[in-house]
Amino acid sequence: QVQLMESGGGSVQAGGSLKLSCTSSTSSQRTHCLAWFRQVAGNEREGVASIGSDALTSYADSVKGRFTISRDKDKNTLYLQMNSLKPEDSAMYYCASGQIRQSTLEGDDYLYWGQGTQVTVSS
Repeated sequence: QVQLMESGGGSVQAGGSLKLSCTSSTSSQRTHCLAWFRQVAGNEREGVASIGSDALTSYADSVKGRFTISRDKDKNTLYLQMNSLKPEDSAMYYCASGQIRQSTLEGDDYLYWGQGTQVTVSS
């Protein structure tokens, strides 16, 4: 069983930055894709950014140029650097570990999920 633990969420003003981290309990996910999703209560979950085992990345159009996903395989940790934050970025952010190698923003491709970390951006 893979356990994922997010950290780094918080409250920030528009234009500010946050860096989210997600640590895995095992190293078995080194060869699988990892991703960040977000969800606002009452809305559908949205894929934000993903990174494959080959380090190729995918981003939602809404965050391109502002967010950067990265992974440190030695530390079993996934990161999401979020810059130029907007109020519409406010959501619960979840990291997820996938079942395939290549980068994907499809939620169905992910098997393990963290508990989430809240990001709130005020105007």
